[in-house]
Amino acid sequence: MAVLSKGALFPESVESKIFSLVKGHSSLAKLSGQEALPFVGKDIFTFNFDKDISIVGENGEKPEGDGVADVVKMTPVKVVYQMRVSDEFMYASEEYKMNVLEAFADGYAKKLGAGLDKMAMHGIDPATGIASGIIGNNCFDKKVTTNTVSYTDADVDIDSAVAQVEASEYVANGVVIAPSVRSDLATKRGTDGQRLYPDFAFGATPANLGSMNLDVNATVSANGSTDKAIIGDFQTAFRWGIAKQLPLEVIEYGDPDNTGKDLKGSNQVLLRSESFIGWAIMDEKAFSIVGA
Repeated sequence: MAVLSKGALFPESVESKIFSLVKGHSSLAKLSGQEALPFVGKDIFTFNFDKDISIVGENGEKPEGDGVADVVKMTPVKVVYQMRVSDEFMYASEEYKMNVLEAFADGYAKKLGAGLDKMAMHGIDPATGIASGIIGNNCFDKKVTTNTVSYTDADVDIDSAVAQVEASEYVANGVVIAPSVRSDLATKRGTDGQRLYPDFAFGATPANLGSMNLDVNATVSANGSTDKAIIGDFQTAFRWGIAKQLPLEVIEYGDPDNTGKDLKGSNQVLLRSESFIGWAIMDEKAFSIVGA
């Protein structure tokens, strides 16, 4: 089977599953669009126009333009995910190997999805919860500093955040909220005692909040973050991508995950995949953060 050699790729069917599952487990991926991402990164050109178009009369002079061109770099970050399995994997049937790879792909996609959120929202290494120097300021917590709302009342604060996004001439088409915000909305009642947001009751998550696409995810407040919600123009102002090729390495010897247990002595092999994932916040004014 091809995946048994170092540097081989996942079978195409498994690779497709990984990409589809990442979109399901990452709020940012769900609310925005995916880009093809080269290993060397990608330059995304943007233009900012403050003035409107001008009418020019016959023989009239064309006015000076105020457009500013800029480049946003979507630089891939290398991430790794690995797990040990029984060395029966090496000698088993093709069906057994595929079942193992399917299970690995499922866990891998979940980690990639949650990892994208944690990295792009908070700038942390998902494995340690510590701020990553590699990510630097390329995250919502460090970029979105002007459009912020202190959290006191869920629906009022989200409306305020929407107003901030619209004041920056963007469309608020997506919102990701922490589970605690869903709970606050679910228990909010009117003067008649009836639920104001019955669609949130008993852990439910509607697809939309107003006209915005909605997702509920604990990654919003991961690692002690005080963020409660991120609102903004995800469809045009946030980009992300994974380099298409997802290599799979099967390691038979040594202690490659630093557990102190030799693979051969434990009758195990290690499945490891390293991927390149990148994202870009095109304009911080397109977003607003509701936080404590």
